[in-house]
Amino acid sequence: MDLLLWITTGFMLFGFVVLVSMKKSMESKLAFIKANKEGEESSTTAKSIIWWIMSTTAWGIGGMFLVVWWFHNYFG
Repeated sequence: MDLLLWITTGFMLFGFVVLVSMKKSMESKLAFIKANKEGEESSTTAKSIIWWIMSTTAWGIGGMFLVVWWFHNYFG
């Protein structure tokens, strides 16, 4: 197995573990926002959820890029 496959697999597994471990925390933050629609603390909590969504999207795009790159190198 080549290094690119190990990097891709490690990136995907590490990201998935982080995503699953933070899921419960984000659910509780979302419940807090729904309960307290106004206030400064609700705004900062919403920003942390937005950053989590953006970083999850970036992880997904990066993973897709690595998988496509690996297939290109392996079959190309």
